[in-house]
Amino acid sequence: MTAPLVTYAVDGRVGIVSLNRPEKLNAIGADLKRILVERLHEADRDPATAVVVLRAEGRSFCAGYDIAPNPDRAARRGNALAWHASLTDDVALEMTPWDMKKPVIASVQGHCLGGGCELAMMCDLTIAADDALFGEPEIRFSNVGPALIMPFVIGLKRARELLYLGDPIDAHTALRYGMVNRVVPRAELESVTLKFAHRLALISPEALAGTKLAINRGADAAGFRNAIRAGLDVLAPLYAARTRGRDEVRRDQGEGRPRRRPQVARRAARGVAPGPAPPSPAASACHPPSRVGRRLAGGTACSGPRSSACSPRVRS
Repeated sequence: MTAPLVTYAVDGRVGIVSLNRPEKLNAIGADLKRILVERLHEADRDPATAVVVLRAEGRSFCAGYDIAPNPDRAARRGNALAWHASLTDDVALEMTPWDMKKPVIASVQGHCLGGGCELAMMCDLTIAADDALFGEPEIRFSNVGPALIMPFVIGLKRARELLYLGDPIDAHTALRYGMVNRVVPRAELESVTLKFAHRLALISPEALAGTKLAINRGADAAGFRNAIRAGLDVLAPLYAARTRGRDEVRRDQGEGRPRRRPQVARRAARGVAPGPAPPSPAASACHPPSRVGRRLAGGTACSGPRSSACSPRVRS
């Protein structure tokens, strides 16, 4: 029997929603996204609890959205409206903790990147293990996370640096920036989070809900929700556009590997006369140079023993 992608449990007055895709670092696919929204709504409706904890199984909280090739993603290529619709669903997921009546505590370990980082920032409070790593690296693939909450959490200058470069930060830096509330040893993350959640659950649920609503309404009055929508509208076309970074780095969805210009064309573009191509590192690892040369010149298939170096490496 397949384990559920997201689970819900109750510990006293605390509801616990757990991502359960540890073999993929809890990357968010279509099914996980749908079930996570359902479990969060279930936790918010549960009359037995006053506080919700969002946590994850395995060594990482969430490595972001699953970007493995799939037919739906391939069908959106070049279609800005289709990308807008898809990213609207992503933003709806990330806004769910923000819109819930109950306070949500993110309990974060390991990778907390991309959509996972945005999801954690949308929670009311965040407790991080000392091995947590936060960041939004999408810009390195010519994308940007559409839910631009980071400037509201850590300020414009710091957000610009992290979003422009895509650099990650460790837990203690995130604490200094105001992205998380507490940093604890990895071994104590679960116990510290539950202790904090149970303490918060002693507060009147009506008072907690009213305080959260007042804070959120104030943020909305300052333009928070409009800024999130503007980010979605502005950035969705970028996912459909051809960019230099995407052409050079991102995997071709049809072939499953990066597209590269032929070497002769690259030499011609630099004004260098075409010549014999040097042996590839993979080929050199399989065969002696003389054999590689005969293969390149004659076009014959590789007949030597197959090794891991012979196989093309596809970026995941």
